[in-house]
Amino acid sequence: MLIAGFIFAGMRYHSYLNSAIKVIELYNSGEPFSLFLKKYFAADKKYGSKDRKQITTLCYNFYRLGKSMPGIPVGERIMAATFLCEQSNNEFLAFHMPEWNKLITKPLVEKLASVNFDIEKTFPWSTELSDGIDPHRYASSFFYQPDLFLRIRPGQKNIVIQKLQDAGLNFTLPDDDCIALPNSTKLDTVIELDKEAIVQDLNSQKVLDVLKKKNHFGSDEAVTVWDCCAASGGKSILAYDILKGKIDLTVSDIRGNIISNLKKRFSAAGIKKYAAFVTDLQKADVKRQTSNYRLIICDVPCSGSGTWCRTPEQLYFFKEEMIATYVDRQRKIVAHVIPRLQAGGMFIYIT
Repeated sequence: MLIAGFIFAGMRYHSYLNSAIKVIELYNSGEPFSLFLKKYFAADKKYGSKDRKQITTLCYNFYRLGKSMPGIPVGERIMAATFLCEQSNNEFLAFHMPEWNKLITKPLVEKLASVNFDIEKTFPWSTELSDGIDPHRYASSFFYQPDLFLRIRPGQKNIVIQKLQDAGLNFTLPDDDCIALPNSTKLDTVIELDKEAIVQDLNSQKVLDVLKKKNHFGSDEAVTVWDCCAASGGKSILAYDILKGKIDLTVSDIRGNIISNLKKRFSAAGIKKYAAFVTDLQKADVKRQTSNYRLIICDVPCSGSGTWCRTPEQLYFFKEEMIATYVDRQRKIVAHVIPRLQAGGMFIYIT
């Protein structure tokens, strides 16, 4: 029976590896990897929930190595990625590479040395990083799955914390209105998302802190605000909360489907009065569609490198020439948008 069990386990772990290789070879970055996986598994019903989770983890770990190990066969790269990215005993690795699995709980720096891995090659564009960012620490960040962060909305803190405790969820509070949970935490049935709390990365929660520190607008009148690259509206809701609802809000984005999603979020968030339109700010004459604003939030399209630890496939497929493309796009957007700022107003640029 023990031999039969070992053979069955071996077949399963070989199947996980082969399936992950197949997925990686089929994916071409034409859509978010999460959506690609969802469609892939929906088309092949043979995978159970445990199978899907294991294959998904192997694939994401593969992409976390970024630009390192070029030319190495996909299967070997998956093995190395599993060793470097996982922090606890791993049955898959124990079967394929037992000598590595014995070291899997070691700190990343020790594991890198044990396999002679040059982490600097993960992100080879260190000269493009902003001043103050440590290239080694930045490259190391891709090897870990970040927490899931919630921004608690005004007046909801006690309610949210009680609901999380009642659900038996583990969480921490890195800031007064911020909650960190394990990334895989399911919240849909625990709290009322967008009404009680917003799923929003910690850094994104900080980008409008300047509005808290200084009463820049100095009156009780509603502040005219244009969130010009609004996406799903997280920063609009943040501005609404900081300004305590005293906001005359306009939102825009180049994608019509995103604006539709934004409207659903606004409804859940209790934001009823706003204007929304679809436009390409790289070339559009926005003067006919907008007025002048006291506050413009301009979260321009960019590489998304700040979120590559969540979407490592974007790091894997990124090309250096794309930097110039984004810079050109950002300049055009700012050139069209900033003339709509009132004298003495505030322009918040985010990238």
